[in-house]
Amino acid sequence: MMMRRMMTALAATALLVAPAVPAAAADPAWDLELLAPSGPYPVGVRDLHLTDQDRADPWAPERRRELMVTLWYPAASDRGRIEPYATDEESRLILTQIGAPGVPLDTLTRVGAHGHTGAAAKHGSWPVVVLSPGFSFPRGSLTGLAEDLASRGYLVVGVDHTYEAAAITFPDGRVTTCDVCALLEGDTVRPAQITEGRAADVSFVLDELSSRRDVRADWSRVAMAGHSIGGSSAAETMLRDRRVDAGVNIDGTFFPPVSRALDRPFLMLGAENHGEPGNDASWDATYPHLTGWKRWITVAGTTHSSLTDYGILSDRVDVPLQTLDGDRCAEIAADYVAEFVGRHLKGRPAPLLRGPDAAHPEVLFWP
Repeated sequence: MMMRRMMTALAATALLVAPAVPAAAADPAWDLELLAPSGPYPVGVRDLHLTDQDRADPWAPERRRELMVTLWYPAASDRGRIEPYATDEESRLILTQIGAPGVPLDTLTRVGAHGHTGAAAKHGSWPVVVLSPGFSFPRGSLTGLAEDLASRGYLVVGVDHTYEAAAITFPDGRVTTCDVCALLEGDTVRPAQITEGRAADVSFVLDELSSRRDVRADWSRVAMAGHSIGGSSAAETMLRDRRVDAGVNIDGTFFPPVSRALDRPFLMLGAENHGEPGNDASWDATYPHLTGWKRWITVAGTTHSSLTDYGILSDRVDVPLQTLDGDRCAEIAADYVAEFVGRHLKGRPAPLLRGPDAAHPEVLFWP
């Protein structure tokens, strides 16, 4: 059942790579563009290669666990270059993994983002939001959300979980693929092993980054959000690591369901299908064990990947994944996650989280 759900979601996401219709953009280099960040700060971006010398890779035990991480941060200015959303090789591997015969395999190289590589960081000690992508998706699939949060005053840490994404490029030129996809299809890996491994990844990343002088942040204020199994991993990480103060699951089945008290704030932000109790037994089972501040919210007119970059990009190529406008999907994801972390990391009012809002009729509160 779990494998069918994951593969169904992956197949649905293939719609986003239909032949592109060129659209006007601020930068003529890009055929497609993500929504501009809404906050007051320009966004800087930086990639890091981290190696956990104390842990073997769970999928390649002969190697130490290596991770690629992207930092999005408030920048002092917008000076710096904007890198392609994906390299040629990454785009080819991602689109091949999704499955889109006849579609140009360089499609994702033509997506424009808004983070500036090399931009100087704005002075400040920013709260931290860790992002974990869906299964087989790269960390880049949450770029729009990451850029928006950074523009609002957060250090955002996007983690790629090696061998669990279609394409991850390392500084020495190696490109790893989704080896775990084949293991999962063969039923030799349990989904809970993936969430446990991701929790260990995130704890290591927090250890590593908080000890570095070249990464400034307030490590006493940390949230984690993830899409799909990345959202399940947010809950698992919180149960294992009390440094994570708040968590968000974006339309992910819990592997396993939370079965003991999780006493810090948690937001379950789902696609339309998660709005009916009984559609995902793991949400029904988990919710009573969220003993801190909690909300169960869904967005009408959306599907599994609508609240990632793929919701807006599917609209950009005129083959939407959802009935709700792609820009609106991106706005809702950014606004509700930002209100959540703003409330729980910065102590700010969060009126959108109090209940139904006339300006957001698509957003439904349960149970």
